[in-house]
Amino acid sequence: MEIEKLKKQILREEMRRRRKNSSRPRTWICILLLLLLACSVGAYYLATLDQRLEARYIRGEKMVGAGEYGEAVEIFRGIHRGHGKFRLAPQALFRSAEVLNHYLERYHEAILAYLMVEKDYPDTDQARKAQEQVAEIYKNSLRDYGRAIVAYQKLLDSGAPDGDRIQYEVADSYFRLNNFEQARIEFESLLKNYPESPLVAGVQYRIAVAYSLEGSSEEAEEAFRVTIEKWPGSPYTAEARFGLATVLEERDELKASLQILEELKGTYPNAEALAKKTDQVKERIGKKKRAI
Repeated sequence: MEIEKLKKQILREEMRRRRKNSSRPRTWICILLLLLLACSVGAYYLATLDQRLEARYIRGEKMVGAGEYGEAVEIFRGIHRGHGKFRLAPQALFRSAEVLNHYLERYHEAILAYLMVEKDYPDTDQARKAQEQVAEIYKNSLRDYGRAIVAYQKLLDSGAPDGDRIQYEVADSYFRLNNFEQARIEFESLLKNYPESPLVAGVQYRIAVAYSLEGSSEEAEEAFRVTIEKWPGSPYTAEARFGLATVLEERDELKASLQILEELKGTYPNAEALAKKTDQVKERIGKKKRAI
């Protein structure tokens, strides 16, 4: 009897052992299948990622077109944050800055986004455009001419292809700070470094104005005359003649001033200002005659 019980127990244990051993291959097969499934899903995700990100970028552009600027910014930012190495990531970040700047007028946020473009994608076309936009915001939107000068100078130092225009912006920024001497120096540098620039006539005129505001009337007269003689067909010629007449009036050379002003009739764009200045000079001439 005991022997029979022992046989049955041994048989049961053998059956349990066989069942246990037979389940191991099934477990590994399940694990392997799950791994293959995960790899397939991952491969599909990576294979279609560029398409989905491109579709998201296009959606952002459509939102800009529809006037949904805040949503567009979030889409563009999301592309950069989550997929910074995606081929459109630099453009997406730049577009977020553009929307903040031109549509939402959130200038400080735009500056931060532009600076991030410079930092994260320094060798792209967007990086140089971003540098320029930072300078433009400081100068034209925030009227922070000191920071604008720093930003424009950075562009010059990096070898900007339109250096003459950038140099002009530097000079103009100094002018707006009422630092006329430094503005003149910057304009003179532009003439020296970019003699073939289409800006030279206007630059020479601005040099004359700067001299005038500095109180250097003789230098101002000479600079105005250079503008008139070298660029007779320029829109700045009439302005230079008006400026010269003003300098001569300030030096009490009233007849010479009046002659120039009368020659400007019919050609000077601001007829009202010309008439006012002409009457002023005539009045001063009349007072001098009465005093004699």
